[in-house]
Amino acid sequence: MVLLLFLLATLCAPWSVVPGDDAFERLEYPAAVGAYEHELEHDSRDARILWRLARVYVCMAETAEEPDRGRWLQSAEEHARRCIAADSTCPEGHTWRGAALGYIAFYAPRSDQVRLTWEVLGETGKAIALNPRDDAAYSIRGSLYRALGNAGWLQRQVARLFLGKLPPGGFEEGETALLQAILLAPDVMRHHYELGVLYIDWGKPQEAKRALERARELPVRVGIDRPRLKKIEELLAQIEEDLR
Repeated sequence: MVLLLFLLATLCAPWSVVPGDDAFERLEYPAAVGAYEHELEHDSRDARILWRLARVYVCMAETAEEPDRGRWLQSAEEHARRCIAADSTCPEGHTWRGAALGYIAFYAPRSDQVRLTWEVLGETGKAIALNPRDDAAYSIRGSLYRALGNAGWLQRQVARLFLGKLPPGGFEEGETALLQAILLAPDVMRHHYELGVLYIDWGKPQEAKRALERARELPVRVGIDRPRLKKIEELLAQIEEDLR
């Protein structure tokens, strides 16, 4: 049973521009890591740098294979935890820890997935409480609720018996979260893409088509957006075939 399906890639609004941000925006992730790590040498508890390192490692992991993917996800989660320890009021620290945990959960054993699902909800909830305009946190929650919507009654009962109770929620909650992410950041491809996939899973092909068509019009902002564009074309072709 796969509880989470995350293709996370979006940008948080930074507190201020720091060295490494230009490289990140150019999708030059190793250069961004180097610049951020250099800044961290001056202050190992600089929350502004720590959450950025968590973000860039998540973005690197999204297009990587094992063992790099797992190593970078662990590094992302570690830097996000360090950010939260340095400043628990930093919303981006909670957002990117939620992102890292979401991916970790996707590849984790079933015995860990329920616990991690609750942690992702908790971290994104904290991020939104600290910054109600955190589109990335809403988008993560939308993906989480989509995954929960795909968990049928039997899967929930099995989880309850052997793994712990799954969080409530499903497609409706996912739609609400993703629409909020779009309202906050309408030019982020990820939000529209995830909404389109949610509508496919929900059995709403016309709504899915509109969301995916909008997604493919948007610029590439992070590395995963490039393969995402290819996936969008595949999904739109499948929708067209199904609608015939």
